[in-house]
Amino acid sequence: MRRLAQFLAKATLGIPWVLALCVLVMAARADEQTAPHSSSDEEEQIEEVVVRADPASLAARSSQGSVTSVGAASVSLVRATHPNEILSRVPGVWVVRGSGQEHLTGMRSGVLAGAGACGAFLLLEDNIPVRPVGFCNVNGLFELNTEQADSIEVLRGPASAIFGGNALHGVINVRSFMDANAPARLSIDAGPNDFLQFRVDHSNRSSRFKMHSTTTNGYRESTGYAQHKANARTTISFGNWESMHTISATVLDQETGGYVNGFESFKNSQLRRSNPNPEAFRDAMSLRAASHWIGEYAEGSLYISPYARRSTMKFLQHFLPGQPTEKNSQSSMGVVSHWTKTRSRHTYTLGAHYEWMSARLLQQQKNATIGSPFLAATRPPGIHYNFDVAAITLAVFGDSIISLGDDDEINGSLRVEQVRYNYDNLHLNGNTRDDRTPCGFGGCLYTRPADRTDSFYNGAVRLGYRRYLGDHTRLRGLIGWGYRPPQTTELYRLQSGQSLADLTSERLRSMEAGVEVVREEIEISVAAYRESNKDLVFRDAEGMNVSDGEILAQGVEVELTWKANTEHTIALAGSLANHEYRFTRTVARGEQINRGAEVDSAPSLQSSVRWSYQPLLQTMLEVEFVHIGSHYLNAANTARYGGHTLAHIRANWIFNASWRGSLRVANALNAKYADRADYAFGNYRYFPGAPRQLFAGIEYAW
Repeated sequence: MRRLAQFLAKATLGIPWVLALCVLVMAARADEQTAPHSSSDEEEQIEEVVVRADPASLAARSSQGSVTSVGAASVSLVRATHPNEILSRVPGVWVVRGSGQEHLTGMRSGVLAGAGACGAFLLLEDNIPVRPVGFCNVNGLFELNTEQADSIEVLRGPASAIFGGNALHGVINVRSFMDANAPARLSIDAGPNDFLQFRVDHSNRSSRFKMHSTTTNGYRESTGYAQHKANARTTISFGNWESMHTISATVLDQETGGYVNGFESFKNSQLRRSNPNPEAFRDAMSLRAASHWIGEYAEGSLYISPYARRSTMKFLQHFLPGQPTEKNSQSSMGVVSHWTKTRSRHTYTLGAHYEWMSARLLQQQKNATIGSPFLAATRPPGIHYNFDVAAITLAVFGDSIISLGDDDEINGSLRVEQVRYNYDNLHLNGNTRDDRTPCGFGGCLYTRPADRTDSFYNGAVRLGYRRYLGDHTRLRGLIGWGYRPPQTTELYRLQSGQSLADLTSERLRSMEAGVEVVREEIEISVAAYRESNKDLVFRDAEGMNVSDGEILAQGVEVELTWKANTEHTIALAGSLANHEYRFTRTVARGEQINRGAEVDSAPSLQSSVRWSYQPLLQTMLEVEFVHIGSHYLNAANTARYGGHTLAHIRANWIFNASWRGSLRVANALNAKYADRADYAFGNYRYFPGAPRQLFAGIEYAW
């Protein structure tokens, strides 16, 4: 809690383009004919599949894509202490838990780390990006109130044609206010290590407020945190317009744990509770406001959503020699607007997106680096980086859904986007010490390029086809292209004397086919995909940021919900995939990548299997098994983690109309495992997972 008071005081050109343009032209010219076949909405179940035909949902924006929606019932049952607990229910997604609320993400990919890793996944809050293009947060999910979401939607695969940069591998959209009739609720949860969480959710006819506050001392030494999140909305209707106005805020005050070193050190009873870096911390704050305006007219509907955002973060880079401190902040605002028209055979949308950002980053080292003469000489104390970046993003886009009859439907999306960075170095150019003297051993590690301007122009296309086979079966196919412009930290946070990072946008090409069967007692969704990720940004053996890597990913994802009877339900979310490097190169720290090698931190098998038992309307029991398969820990494929399987038990009881209780046992079999495993600097490194933990809660509703 030592910093909480401070934070509270701060408040591809070619055929695909032609095809996509043809789809949009057809949408504008098609004659009015018979309405397309549409399936009825399924009731939302505790076992999540795509739910409700919400026109603002990811499923509506990507009718042929792989979309999973985790509903409010599941969110309430799981009562996740970290986003990885709820997102394990989505196939192909692995949110790796770090220390406290930190995390890394993989989505049809290996778990990505590094300066630009967060740019590969787009995080939305009520359809608005949480961070600006070019200044993402690798731990971005802790800026979202996943703990009290009405729905968490996940779109897997490239979605840049719909949502723009950062939607390279997929999109996570946290919907805060879908339930207009949510009851007022107040709850308290308690658990081990002084875990205490307070929640409130209150609403009336035109407004709703939800917040939660969590404190814990942490399982490991000096790994406690205090986290606070709040969301509020109000709605106004007049004339042809309906509007929703939202504000959200988060505060995190965290004592961070470092890796424990040594092969399988996470199994050692003393090491797994230790923290080699008790001095480490992370403090973060975010504040966002948005308005959503929808005007309904006979000719169509107009959507306008202006928004503003502010975030700050300070943390100790305990994982680097010298342990510099980083402070970063961003202020940004923008507006998304689009016009949608529906005719009897088609729906088309034309829109634009404008965004402005002002960001700052300061990295400073207080003490001399301890280590070899080389480390001490090349990583001096003082300011390493101090720069501002102003950015403007402008995009135009179009979507179209066309019925070809009662049983066939095509969907096309096209987006063109420009992002322009104006970089201003506030420190000395080059890689000298603060007093302008050179470092030994060939120069200081940290290099500051001179002021410059960079622009990136990108475009993406997405084409899908869906066919209905009777009332219960749907076939679908999809091809898509994605992109992400380089992040500002990849362009301007350079090393080893690199004065210019000549980077291009990362690109991804995807092909996907799937089948969905929806019946009263069983729902099945199977998707097979092949993705090629090109112009991959990485740091080479000379310490230079380059963009010439390539990865090929192929896999199958399965979702299944089987209602055996009125009491028993079995659900499965699983993926089987292969991720391999398609280039040969020596990269940072001398690690060798060979073409055909497996991508590190990319398990072939991931799965979640759940059995739900509801003997009475007032009682629910769920047993879940989560499996993370064996995977390599380095690109050279010389170090490996054997994987793990965790069991979780959850139960809810409704005592009467006002009171309900909950009980959760995490890691019920008391497995010794690693939340994250890594291999670097010649050592195995782990974030040890917590042992068996019991949480209990009580809730009052009115």
